[in-house]
Amino acid sequence: MTNVTFIDGLGSLAERYDALLCDAWGVIHNGVELFPGAADAMTRFRDGGGTIVILTNAPRPSSIIPAQLDRLGLPRRAYDVVVTSGDATRAEIERRLPAPAFRIGPSKDDPLFDGLMIDFVPLEKAKFIICTGLENDQREAPEDYNDVLARAAALSLPMICANPDIVVNWGGRMIWCAGALAEIYAGLGGEVVYGGKPHAPIYRLARAFVANKIGNPVDKTRILAIGDGLNTDIAGANKEDIDALFVAGDGGIHEGAGDAQSITARLDEAGAHVVGVTQALKW
Repeated sequence: MTNVTFIDGLGSLAERYDALLCDAWGVIHNGVELFPGAADAMTRFRDGGGTIVILTNAPRPSSIIPAQLDRLGLPRRAYDVVVTSGDATRAEIERRLPAPAFRIGPSKDDPLFDGLMIDFVPLEKAKFIICTGLENDQREAPEDYNDVLARAAALSLPMICANPDIVVNWGGRMIWCAGALAEIYAGLGGEVVYGGKPHAPIYRLARAFVANKIGNPVDKTRILAIGDGLNTDIAGANKEDIDALFVAGDGGIHEGAGDAQSITARLDEAGAHVVGVTQALKW
């Protein structure tokens, strides 16, 4: 069993790092409200000279996320920039245009497509699929899409998944994300292309910002990724050889993770490597 260090707060690690790649949903907020202590911890890190990139699998351009964080009460001085799965996804979409696409996802994700001039067509006329999530994540389940995904797999259409997350914790309720549909599609033999965590494109964007902000490339050993998703935040950090801090408290997707032994077993099961585990992002 892995030897895991449990820490009370970010302050015990802060001096070891110049930059944080901090997840949003499940670490900073639950979609409804900020978690106590998160804004304070982020602000203290920045006041100490650190750089914070909010790294989120939101399937939308990063430009619209700060306003959403404003509404939740996160001060702008608590972070430097937001980098989203949507940013990385747009680059993948642009590579395939002007080929027509079939869309799966809600209208709230329309900003992802601003300025791209995509020709959305019925499935049988499409050359690829763009999946941003379930059309109604309050009522639908991934299995509701089994038929359309089977038809798409039979046509050998590649799927661009705008959000690799399987679920998020929305105010105490688990909500299905695009990653759940992508998982089904991959199981049917379909090709899936991801822009967000745990895949490389979103990390390239984040590290480029940090290098530009500081004025030179930052050694990976001076970057800490913070997240509650073992298969996204932590797995992505591990792939990039970046240290990871696992947030195991009730606000994340591993709600009710249990005692130290249970959390350690969960990390072992996922093959995850972390420098520490904390119950919440606080100083």
